[in-house]
Formats: sequence, structure tokens, C-alpha cells
Amino acid sequence: MTKSALIWGINGGIGAGLRQRLTVEDWQVAGTVRQAGLIQPGSALVFEADVANPVAVQHVVRAIAQEIEQVDWWIYAAGDILSKPFADTPPEEWKRILDANLHGVFSALHFSLPLLSKECPVYILGAVSERMRLPGLSAYAAAKAGVEALGEVLRKELRRTVVVVRPGAVDTRLWQKVPFRLPPSALSADQTAEKIWQAYINNWREPFLDI
Repeated sequence: MTKSALIWGINGGIGAGLRQRLTVEDWQVAGTVRQAGLIQPGSALVFEADVANPVAVQHVVRAIAQEIEQVDWWIYAAGDILSKPFADTPPEEWKRILDANLHGVFSALHFSLPLLSKECPVYILGAVSERMRLPGLSAYAAAKAGVEALGEVLRKELRRTVVVVRPGAVDTRLWQKVPFRLPPSALSADQTAEKIWQAYINNWREPFLDI
């Protein structure tokens, strides 16, 4: 029986890498992008949804449910970053980062729950949060710390595998938004996606996946 994956943020670096890997493995892949113009051609079922809008998320989950019977692997790979001093951060920009990295996880998973198979693991893209508590990253650091706390509660409530993926430096478009030099040890998005895939096929059950 063909397995199905749902990737929120399927057009980002890591999301796209997972899409490609799962396609090679003959999975049925559904995913979301924030804007239709960002959709890249491929074999996945791609839907437009702004994770900051719970109503839009609910509608897109209903549309996905018309295409796939159940989800065997649920992945939240959407996100955004902002580098700006706290005192200079307007409320709307703070909200944008929290929406993309934390509030979106709630909406996406909340409405997806009826689609998840009994054994479906939930993977949420976090960060090595203690390393990201740097000047200028207050919103991002707060969101990723919240993801880790949320993951702990979800494991207890949902009684299923919930993994917060904590990559180090990954060479994606997000790095163009921060004034930090990409370290030589940085992984490509495809390398990161491969490590996440290997964790899945090896039945990773620990709360965190440090990459």
C-alpha cells in the first residue's frame, strides 16, 4: 500500500528536499505553499495555504482530505526568520515570525489530526534553540523555544511520536535574511532532508532530532 506524507512548507529548502526524497520512494506526497506563485512543478499534490490564517488552513485540509485517504507522515517545514533588535521590531513583524514558526504549527496540526493514521509520526522543524538566542533574533528564538515546549505536550496528549527536528546551519534562503556568516559545516537542504528521512525509516522516537 502506498504511503502518504503531508508537508507544510513543501516549497522551502528542506520541504522540497523531503518532497524529492519521498517521490523517489514512491510515496504519495501532498504539501502546502504560502502563495500559488511559489509552486514548483513536480509530482506532489500542492495546495495554497497561509499558515497564519486558521480558516485557510482548515479549508486546505478539507481539500487535501479529498485527495488522500490518510497521512502516514506529517511534517511541518514552514518557517520564517527576522533579524532586528527587539526595540525596533514592530508588532506586525513579531506576529509574522510567531505565525510562521509556532502558531502555524497549531493550526496545521489541529485541523490535520483526523487525517493522521494511528502510527503517523509528527515531525516539526525547530532549531538548536539555545544557539539561536542571539541579539536580533528575539521573535525567532521565542517561536522555536515554544515549538520545543509544544512538542513535549503533544507527545503526552496525542500519545504518538512527535519529533522536533533541530538542525544546525542549513544553506537555505533563510540565511539571506540574517547577518551571520554561513559556517563551512553547514549542510545543504537535501542533506538535511536525507537525515530526516533516515530518522523516519529507522523509527526514530526520541523527542529531538539534532542534525
